[in-house]
Amino acid sequence: MTAGRPFPAPLPAPIASVPDNPCLSCGACCASFRVDFSCEELQSRGGSVPDGLAVELSDHTARMRGSDHQPPRCAALVGQVGLRASCGIHEWRPGPCREFALLAPLGRGDEACTRARARHGLAALG
Repeated sequence: MTAGRPFPAPLPAPIASVPDNPCLSCGACCASFRVDFSCEELQSRGGSVPDGLAVELSDHTARMRGSDHQPPRCAALVGQVGLRASCGIHEWRPGPCREFALLAPLGRGDEACTRARARHGLAALG
């Protein structure tokens, strides 16, 4: 982390470079599932996820705030699902978010992506 910057330097973000990436307007996954991850991914432990957006559940597990609410909505989600939604910490998001629906940016969702989109009245991806 550098002086004057609230977050560490951004990690590579290939999702933003994909033309017509449906993930940049969707946000359904961020408003459908609980997001648990290793506490080692928190900034205070040398990772990149801002501590203020997570709750430590144990010495080993953290959860994105809001992702366990009913209905779930990750605290990092910005915008309206299905219209224009994005992750406010995309470059610093935790591992489960990085690994979710890896082909969705290319317009090919998987089963979990399809379930999330259906919960919000959105059609499945290709």
